[in-house]
Amino acid sequence: MTSFSAPEPELAARRKHLREHALKLRQALPAEHRDAMTARLAAHLDELMKSLAPRALGFCWPYRAEPDLRAWVRAWLAAAPGRVAALPVVVERHAPMLFRRWDPDVPMALDRHGIPHPAAGEAMVPEVLLVPLNAFDDRGYRIGYGGGYFDRTLAGMKTIAVGVGFEVGRVADTHPQQYDLPMQWVVTEAGVMRPRA
Repeated sequence: MTSFSAPEPELAARRKHLREHALKLRQALPAEHRDAMTARLAAHLDELMKSLAPRALGFCWPYRAEPDLRAWVRAWLAAAPGRVAALPVVVERHAPMLFRRWDPDVPMALDRHGIPHPAAGEAMVPEVLLVPLNAFDDRGYRIGYGGGYFDRTLAGMKTIAVGVGFEVGRVADTHPQQYDLPMQWVVTEAGVMRPRA
């Protein structure tokens, strides 16, 4: 298992500030503004998915004013037979997440943060994973909520990581850690970005 050491205190404080500032900006957006931005983001996501053509897609239940992609995922599932969507499940605090199949009728449970996830089901590996972005930079590095769940998960999972978020979270530099992995794509209301090296 990959070891994730704590960042230097000054760097940790800088990243915490970036996270809190991005969250504050996003949560301050009026709901109708977020809905309009999510609709634009979803249209760009449609174009990227035509290119990537996954059959199994991982996504996240919206949390703290993140883009709500549930309607988009339902439409994606309905558009072609054989498609499968999955949600992450936190099994242990310092372990990678697993993914369970989701559809609108699957029984759900709540995790310790109150986020719904499939209550049961076999673990699966999504071919494409939509990863929520708080703060992010042009190299595709992101700052999440600080738990390291996506870092640990992506380190051991063969999937295409697509960061999804709003432009208010874009920063010049996220100051990535040695274990951070960049997103292969970033999608916002402004369009689709292939991160620069």
